[in-house]
Amino acid sequence: MMKIAGERLWQRLMQMAQIGAIPGEGVNRQALSREEEESWQLMQHWAQESQLEICGDAAGNLFVTLPGVDRQAAPLLLGSHLDSQPTGGRFDGVYGVLAALEVLTVLRESGWQPRCDVVAVSWMNEEGSRFAPGMMGSSWFAGARDLAAIHAVADASGVTVGEALAAIRQRMPLSVWRGSWPPAAYLEAHIEQATVLEKTGATIGVVSGIQGKVTWQVTLHGERGHAGTVPMKERRDVLRSFTRIAQQLYQVTGDADPEVMFTIGRVEMQPNAPSVIPDNLTFRIDLRHPQEPMLTALAAQIEQIMNALAAPCLVVISRLSEAAPNTFDPRLQQMIAGSARERGYPAMPLLSAAGHDARYLAAICPAAMIFIPCRAGISHAPEEWSEPEQVCAGAQVLLDVAVKWLGG
Repeated sequence: MMKIAGERLWQRLMQMAQIGAIPGEGVNRQALSREEEESWQLMQHWAQESQLEICGDAAGNLFVTLPGVDRQAAPLLLGSHLDSQPTGGRFDGVYGVLAALEVLTVLRESGWQPRCDVVAVSWMNEEGSRFAPGMMGSSWFAGARDLAAIHAVADASGVTVGEALAAIRQRMPLSVWRGSWPPAAYLEAHIEQATVLEKTGATIGVVSGIQGKVTWQVTLHGERGHAGTVPMKERRDVLRSFTRIAQQLYQVTGDADPEVMFTIGRVEMQPNAPSVIPDNLTFRIDLRHPQEPMLTALAAQIEQIMNALAAPCLVVISRLSEAAPNTFDPRLQQMIAGSARERGYPAMPLLSAAGHDARYLAAICPAAMIFIPCRAGISHAPEEWSEPEQVCAGAQVLLDVAVKWLGG
């Protein structure tokens, strides 16, 4: 049985973590930034070392390919993402990409040529921290989003996805990936971002699916005024409307179901001055639930509450993304569980509470995810951590399942 080189994988993870490094051993490597471009260059270096092909596409996805016997056959895709949150960690996303690269490297070193192309992919903008919403690359690849609309999205400084990608392509031109579509299957290794595996002592999570998610951007428009002269009853204060809306939303979602996950984040207010009544406030909402009927009902109720409680301000509600709950391929789940059993890794089935690119791939091909524990469930933070033996175990299962899928 083929084995990954655990020390090589670990050293590559630590080397990649130096790109965009921030205090506390965290990472700031946002989508299509100079830092992510540098991570692509490092991927290119490693690919060339192992005589692997590297390509890109119109959405900014990065593909490293081990050619198969039949180049026209549907490929096996393995991957995740290289971008991070502004205060991210060393494992989220990047682990799945480097574990996939390790699989390709081991297959190349073995001298075995698979029947189809095997591809390590890094999807563009999974996090959605610089450009919203996230999972742009995987959703476009799966046919769920329009490329022109993605290219038109701007960051806080006004730079669009299209402009950022074009600038990178000028400095780092890549040939266009022309693999067959849809892929034969997709596998993604990832840290759990929760504590289920850690608490149960399991090393491998056989992910059954991903809970559904709806996100919004909401803007309240009011009227600016002097804090000392405008009577309280005459004010159109966006912050007052926001606090009224937020209190009701937290109450409704908190009472609805223990499985509801509701978050308000990225609150931005203008003019944000101490003696001025604010006239513009924008915030984001993130709603998640594993059952589609509850997700749909709560989403409608949230919009109803915002429309009802915004007055005397005006409210503009925009849905950024909608993703129904999904389940992963049973055969691939069985292979993951089988590999863990054969290798002696304690394993268990579990549902992913966080969203991943695999959500979109599952709509076009058999897909599955492999989770490994992360300490205290901490993710999207410098304290994010998985042990070397856990990192090695997840990558080994990824290799085993890939080889079995390919008939090796």
